[in-house]
Amino acid sequence: MLFPTSGVPARTRVPGPQIRRLERTLLVSAGFEDLILLYPVYALLFAEHGLSTAEISSLFAIWSLTGLLLEVPSGVWADVVSRRLLLIIGPLLSAAGFALWVVAPSYGAFAVGFVLWGTGGALRSGAQEALAYEELDRLGAASRYVGLMGRAGAVSMAATAVATAAAGPLFALGGYAALGTASVVACVLCAGAAALLPEHRSDDSAGQDDDAPDGGYAATLRTGLAEVRGSKAVRNALLMAILLTTVWGALDEYVPLLAMETGASTRDVPFLVLAVWVGVTLGSLLAARAERLAVRTTGAAVAVAGLVMAVGALSGSPYGFLLLASAFLVFQMADARLQAAITGPSRATVTSLAGLGTSVSTLLMYAAYGTASQYTGHGALFALFAVPYVVVAFAMARSVR
Repeated sequence: MLFPTSGVPARTRVPGPQIRRLERTLLVSAGFEDLILLYPVYALLFAEHGLSTAEISSLFAIWSLTGLLLEVPSGVWADVVSRRLLLIIGPLLSAAGFALWVVAPSYGAFAVGFVLWGTGGALRSGAQEALAYEELDRLGAASRYVGLMGRAGAVSMAATAVATAAAGPLFALGGYAALGTASVVACVLCAGAAALLPEHRSDDSAGQDDDAPDGGYAATLRTGLAEVRGSKAVRNALLMAILLTTVWGALDEYVPLLAMETGASTRDVPFLVLAVWVGVTLGSLLAARAERLAVRTTGAAVAVAGLVMAVGALSGSPYGFLLLASAFLVFQMADARLQAAITGPSRATVTSLAGLGTSVSTLLMYAAYGTASQYTGHGALFALFAVPYVVVAFAMARSVR
């Protein structure tokens, strides 16, 4: 089976208090993680301080390169040490980066801020999924994992939408300083919520090895790599996860600039970004259902969404963002098969390998977008980068022949 549609027992009907507490805490942490009011306008902050589109793309590349270098090491680390600790440290590093942006705005400060943000994200990426799955499994509720992570994703997107909606009015009141302060506070609250997450891990599950100081880390990494090499289901699900998320994830950073190209003001841009994030949020909520769809059906939906994205971007109208939102909905919804394929103990490691692949391809995306931006506008570039989704759809169709 190339793309598993299930890998967990029947859903727990009545969750116990420990399950509900775990789920609530994780959802709160996920919400604060993305309640970043700087998000919808930070590209504008960079532009207003004299950075060109190519320079802004280089900042995104720095962000992606940080994730590329740290994704797998942090994932293996999450399988070796306390995952909760990493979930606490991550948002605090992001908070430091956002503070730096508004206190000393310059190319250098923006670059350091992205390094801090990228490091914080890498620490959280594999750790959160692994902690949630193993704690649910310990409570006999592993079947709730896909639904929980779908809700966590939806909460994150909803938090982004709230931050986007609030960014315009708050910007009018206090400018970038107010947005930066609110973003720092959200990160601190995220770290506080993470500190309340339960974590029960034995020495074996943590990958400890008393014979060698680095044995736990090395053994955990080898186990994760072996699962990717030895399982066709994991390998194919990992590749599809990378292909599905890279393009829309990279283009998302340019949505504010696309909005400006339509003639929207700085105050109105967050509302157009909000429309896109509503689509992403709905896609996250539908992820558990999408996991049960036939691979060919999902591939067809991805192809149509790519065409819809191209039409919306080329429309040159704010109404085109509704089409963009519906396309991003499908892209987010379609990425829900990797966790069901993983069966080994190095769950965070395998997840981080997917993150590494996404970081590499995203870095290439930023380089291509930045270079091409010197010759054409954002609408045309969005349409051009819809082509990879046709390739993804073709690959998904071929996988079931």
